[in-house]
Amino acid sequence: MSRTLLLVGTRKGLFMLESDADRTSWSMRGAYCEGWPVYHAVFDRDSGAIYAAAASEWHGSSIWRSADLGETWTQSSEGLAYEDGRKMSKVSSLSAAHGRVLVGVEAPGIFESRDDGATWSPYSMLAGQPGSEDWDDSANQPPGHLGISAITADEKDPTRVWAIVQGVSLFETIDDGKTWTPRNRGLRTDWPREHEEVGFCVHKFVRSPTDAERMYQQNHVGMHRSDDAGATWTEITEGLPTEFGFAAAAHPHDRDTFHVIPLDPGHGRTMPDGQAAVWRTKDAGSSWERLANGLPQENAHLGVLRHGMTGDRYDTPGYYFGTSTGQVYASADDGESWSEIASYLPAISSVEVAIVD
Repeated sequence: MSRTLLLVGTRKGLFMLESDADRTSWSMRGAYCEGWPVYHAVFDRDSGAIYAAAASEWHGSSIWRSADLGETWTQSSEGLAYEDGRKMSKVSSLSAAHGRVLVGVEAPGIFESRDDGATWSPYSMLAGQPGSEDWDDSANQPPGHLGISAITADEKDPTRVWAIVQGVSLFETIDDGKTWTPRNRGLRTDWPREHEEVGFCVHKFVRSPTDAERMYQQNHVGMHRSDDAGATWTEITEGLPTEFGFAAAAHPHDRDTFHVIPLDPGHGRTMPDGQAAVWRTKDAGSSWERLANGLPQENAHLGVLRHGMTGDRYDTPGYYFGTSTGQVYASADDGESWSEIASYLPAISSVEVAIVD
């Protein structure tokens, strides 16, 4: 029988929540990775391994790996450093596919491993992109210093990868990292930009599992949709309570259904009015509906970060999000109702789901 596994990265290690396919009762174990801050954890469907990107002010950056669903762990940072002496302050995003693991770091760059995380080598620094000459200056890094805040590998084409440079833009490569193209046409900003094609603060980017041309993104200033694999974007913010947010998830079977968590755009960056809600569109952003059944509606000043929401691939999909105050909420009915399945965890950086046999 299938098992549903949630990987919850926190400031004090990785926790794992487990249920069956019904997703009604959950057990928890952890913390793993010896209490290191885990910024992102993923499940490699090809190998069955779990990878966790961890960065400690005391110990530096390292990638943890478990080949047995968390029973035992190894870690390695061999090769995970800039040869020219540039400082690597953090590993913040992961992608595992096609027999390799990609990790995004700050200062912005991507490293890869082709030996199950034992050693690492440079994949791409996105050199030559507009504005890249300023990326290595720590004074220019956005709060959080994530560098490459997200990596998305194409499940079918190993030469195709998307990456977000935090506070700069979304980029795509179709030649395995040799060259990159900005993918930001149609986006907007509320600040001046030096370059026409970059300078857009993309927070979260997701692809429809059923249509490779359909993509969504949560931007610093709006929700957007692409119908041409990211070549151009159309804003679909109207109907949402704010234009700001981080987390988002695409429906596994319907290209027009998409979930997002809007946040107050001020310094608090929590759910508006202290009322927790997920918002869903079923018509590709033409309209939105508020989903709050089971979520707290009073004094719920919850924040959710960019890797903090995910969805599974069951026939009736489930969705999950973790908060900056340590709660994990789950829905097993396509977002219609929610329940709190974990409390009192350390601040949550990422939530990812895997279905394992």
